[in-house]
Amino acid sequence: MRDDKTKILILVEGKKTDVRLMQRLLMLYGIDHKHEIVSYNTSIYTLYNEMFRDNDPEYYDILQVLKEREKDENRKRIFDEEYSDILLIFDFDPQDVQYDKDKIIQMQEFFTESSDMGKLYINYPMVEAFYHMKSIPDDEYMLRITTKEELKSGGYKKRVHVETIGSDYKKFAANRTECNIVIKQNLEKAFHIIGMKSSNIETPSLNEIIEFQTNIYERENWLYVLCTCVFYIVDYNPELIVDAGIKVKA
Repeated sequence: MRDDKTKILILVEGKKTDVRLMQRLLMLYGIDHKHEIVSYNTSIYTLYNEMFRDNDPEYYDILQVLKEREKDENRKRIFDEEYSDILLIFDFDPQDVQYDKDKIIQMQEFFTESSDMGKLYINYPMVEAFYHMKSIPDDEYMLRITTKEELKSGGYKKRVHVETIGSDYKKFAANRTECNIVIKQNLEKAFHIIGMKSSNIETPSLNEIIEFQTNIYERENWLYVLCTCVFYIVDYNPELIVDAGIKVKA
């Protein structure tokens, strides 16, 4: 458990859905006062171009990269502060014209430590995966997928809006008990994807997940719906979801 002096920066991709989701998660678990949420307002592939394409990312300070691209002088001050941890919450978005399997794997393998360069959580295919459950729990969630055709046509977001509980994101996982179940189901699905089982509250290898998801997408034109940003709650403190019906890893 981090101490009360901890200050954590969360970089999210979009201005609305991403920000609201992370605000809700942090509030439900009582840790919102320790975090600063900032919208990057563009895709993970733009971040790749700024840090990786022509440079060795080891020589870059991500806070300075963010500060240089920020046009609002008031927001620039955010990146001058000191943070104990940095989180990056982005969409997989394989329908993006800049999508490249090797690029996104390189980023996932680089951003692995929140207290160093930052830790990257990729949602498959996008942040709306969090809401893609017809009930809580949802017995069909383990096998829920999306296809290249659906993503290319822009149909995935529309399907989530129709299939999410009450067709209203505000009604989804509105309390901590329901959110615990959502986290648990995503954990179970992630371990299933990489061919493992876990009876403890722990997070799976994000590197193994992206290897599987990119391979299946390129070979068979589909991928599993999966929300990994919720894994941060477990990484922060697994005790927060002990009532989800799983034992805490010793």
